[in-house]
Amino acid sequence: MKIAVIGANGKAGTLIVKEALLRGHDVTAIVRKPSQNVIPKAKILVKDLFQLTYDDLKSFDVIVDAFGTWALESLPLHQTSLKHLTDILSNKPNRLFVVGGAGSLYINPEHTLRLADSPDFPEEFKPLATNMAKALDELKKCDDVQWTYLSPAIEFNAEGERTGRYVTGGEQVLMNSKGKSQISYADYAIAVIDEAEKAKHIKQRFTVVSE
Repeated sequence: MKIAVIGANGKAGTLIVKEALLRGHDVTAIVRKPSQNVIPKAKILVKDLFQLTYDDLKSFDVIVDAFGTWALESLPLHQTSLKHLTDILSNKPNRLFVVGGAGSLYINPEHTLRLADSPDFPEEFKPLATNMAKALDELKKCDDVQWTYLSPAIEFNAEGERTGRYVTGGEQVLMNSKGKSQISYADYAIAVIDEAEKAKHIKQRFTVVSE
């Protein structure tokens, strides 16, 4: 399988590239600037996300969007970058996999209250969660794109171990058997490539938690 990873030099992107290579996939890292952080065995395309065209992406079975930004002034890019990708991939067979956030997960069965709207959600993360939620809402309207969106558990641990054990859920915050909502970046990367291989959540958002 041919897989492209946008933002391949970030923490999540790096582990997704590593996991895909571990399984023998043909992987291309798409980065804005040359970087020493890209896994050596990956092919590299140096190009800004907003400059990507369908010609750049048409040969890939799955395009993983691991774009991320945290500076307050750049948070709207979560919306505009995803719109650019969905415009490119409109009515195309290639699959778009979006590395999402947990803030947009629902905390009630009626799906009326999101995690980011709960009283205990950290105030400093609300602008990021709001922009990512808006991007997801627009993505859900894209019936002409083969998209998948994966929200991590509430605790998303960059340094956590790779256990290979996780449970999947839908639109709602998911707890493991110990009553915790947590997953490592490494286990999240496993879930990304599992979905890339099995395509179980086309035009759906789902979530994962480490067991």
